[in-house]
Amino acid sequence: MSAQIDIAAQGTQEEVVAGGLAALASVAHMVSSSTVDGIPVLFAARAIEQDGQRTAGLFFRVGSADETLATAGITHLVEHLALHGRQLAEGHHNGVTAEGYTLFHVHGTDEEVVAYLNGVCAALTDLPTSRMDVEKQILRTEAQRRAGGPFRPMRQWRYGAQTYGLAGYDELGTRRLGADDVRAWAGERFTRDNAVLFVTGDALPEGLDLSLPSGARIPAPTASSALPQTPAFFQGEDGHVVLDAVVERSAAAIVLAQVAARALFRDLREVGGYSYTADGDYSRRDATHATFTLYADALPQQQGAVVGGMIDTLARLRLGVIEQAELDAVRVPLLKWLDSPDLAADLLPTYALDVLLEHPVKTPETSRAELEAVTVEDLRRVAEDVWAGALLQVPGRAGAEWAGLAVAPQWSAAAVEGIRYPRVDNPDVALVIGLAGVSLTTPDGAATVLFEDCQLLSARPDGARHLIGADGFAVAIEPTLHVGLNGPSIEQGVDARVPEHLVARLPARDPQEIPQPRPPTQDVGARAGIGGWIDRHLDLSVNLLRQVFLVVLALGVVVTLQTEFVGSALVVLLLVWGIVQGSVGIAWWLAVRRRREVGAARR
Repeated sequence: MSAQIDIAAQGTQEEVVAGGLAALASVAHMVSSSTVDGIPVLFAARAIEQDGQRTAGLFFRVGSADETLATAGITHLVEHLALHGRQLAEGHHNGVTAEGYTLFHVHGTDEEVVAYLNGVCAALTDLPTSRMDVEKQILRTEAQRRAGGPFRPMRQWRYGAQTYGLAGYDELGTRRLGADDVRAWAGERFTRDNAVLFVTGDALPEGLDLSLPSGARIPAPTASSALPQTPAFFQGEDGHVVLDAVVERSAAAIVLAQVAARALFRDLREVGGYSYTADGDYSRRDATHATFTLYADALPQQQGAVVGGMIDTLARLRLGVIEQAELDAVRVPLLKWLDSPDLAADLLPTYALDVLLEHPVKTPETSRAELEAVTVEDLRRVAEDVWAGALLQVPGRAGAEWAGLAVAPQWSAAAVEGIRYPRVDNPDVALVIGLAGVSLTTPDGAATVLFEDCQLLSARPDGARHLIGADGFAVAIEPTLHVGLNGPSIEQGVDARVPEHLVARLPARDPQEIPQPRPPTQDVGARAGIGGWIDRHLDLSVNLLRQVFLVVLALGVVVTLQTEFVGSALVVLLLVWGIVQGSVGIAWWLAVRRRREVGAARR
């Protein structure tokens, strides 16, 4: 028996798919294959009937990672348009747009499954683009519901504003997409040659009509990278610690993810009591790689302990300090699942996605052999790979240099040369508009977007602009915040140098949402959040120290005039004066540094 079925063999696309499906059927003994209107189909019966119900799914090899920032959301929009009119149909069904694929799935009777799949394919060939404005609004509502979260920044920092990094951005492309753009995308990507169908049951339901245009199997995109080195870390939201890495797909990596999750839960929740949620995950990214993720939450006062605990847990795994019982506790349930009487039907989505991604399809026998062969040493090697490619998100102002992680790039390599527009309330911060691009410069560094690397320019009617570069760095242009910046300087210096197909025009903002410079007389303590709290207390400390100095000075003068120990009093006075002035200087330096940091952001 072959260890695996290599469906990426030589030959035409049809021969490759047909050969892979035939090999799968002959080896697995439980999975059958066919084609419907040129679409490969996998089907397998369940050992236990479910009252005439069956499950089906139609995969397309297109997802958000295939888009650009200027077209972000186009695949999701096609999915919504294809589902219009089917929401009220019988049976449970839905659509999913993931990074590397789109899935339309349904569970119901034969009639319900056929009606759903036929309707989806008919809509894909003739999208109801008259509903685009309505569906765009629905997409924005959906995005608002899932906005934020600790995992979105991981995509931005690892991949930038390209490929798999697009999952970390809003779907701003929908602001500028027209009906022709959407129809062209569907005609190119949602084709019979770029699809795989799976259906439970011992035969295909009658009446399937999945007529789709011909096309080509589109390989998964090559992943971009915004990290010059790993392991690295960046500072994210309070309350969340996340570590991820890209690893080769393997049984050992699957097992390690569960071993690490159990170890993290034990170390951070049961023993340390630092976290409520501590978990790990392994998810396929493409044909050869998967994303390995560890996550833990934390209260503000325990965030440092959680960061250290996660690093320590992974360090133990890297050293191979893993009990055989830890490995067996994960492996035994996986092996037991392979004995399930409904295994073939349960594995249909996995098989279909592997066929779609052109990943070698593994039979249950192969999967069992690979699981049984995993050793503690295998887990140690994978843990080393995880650490070598790790990106760690630490909460708030925490750091991780102590563990040997590099700081992910906070600033661009250089600023452009051009016209300088200082900030109204802080001349040390300036916007620079040049022939090559734009930069926001600060005493600590600059964020730069070159016009040739610009992925998207969003524009507001009030003159605001927001540019995002391929590496993920962004520059916000707010006319109200910079001296001398006006409409003509933005239109001639920025708008004229960015192609129209990269521009997303956003609606007008509420006047109160337009940022205004901070008045010079405004108290620093009026600022909200932790930054305002720090500044407010630093200012209070400075004032208190100055008052103490004046009191000490007065007392020193009195003591000097009324005692014979004039020399000693003067020495004491000078010493106190030095301590107070030094404290004042340190406090003001911290306050200024904090204010500069608040004014500049990585993304």
